[in-house]
Amino acid sequence: MNKFELKNIVLSYDHRDMQLLVIHSYLTRSYWSKGISQALVAQAMDNSLCFGAFYQSKQIAFARVITDKTSFAYLADVFVLEEYQGLEVSKKLITFLMAHKDLQGLRRFMLCTADAHGLYQPFGFSAVKSPESLMAIHHADIYENN
Repeated sequence: MNKFELKNIVLSYDHRDMQLLVIHSYLTRSYWSKGISQALVAQAMDNSLCFGAFYQSKQIAFARVITDKTSFAYLADVFVLEEYQGLEVSKKLITFLMAHKDLQGLRRFMLCTADAHGLYQPFGFSAVKSPESLMAIHHADIYENN
């Protein structure tokens, strides 16, 4: 990867550009979607805004946003393939995503992360000010048990 240059990355939000096999391969071994089926990944993508980063026509990063395009959005499934991590690909992808026309003027934009707070803070994300008001149903191992 000695010829990798950040300026050569192509960014897209066209669903036709997304490479399901690459996305599924990463997500199925991630801590948040371990064991997820390819069919579920495809369904989630079909019902979301999807964003990808590509290098030499290969998908190297992905993110999707679940949104009503009016008041609420949830950022999910953000990843950069291991061999491209640490090269600011994630910053470029999030900058691109945040500028999307359907994600402007939202009242609330949320995400959940175990370890990437530093990536999202410069984009305006912060710890929830009143976590006691949030509730969730969370089935952590749902993909592995089905």
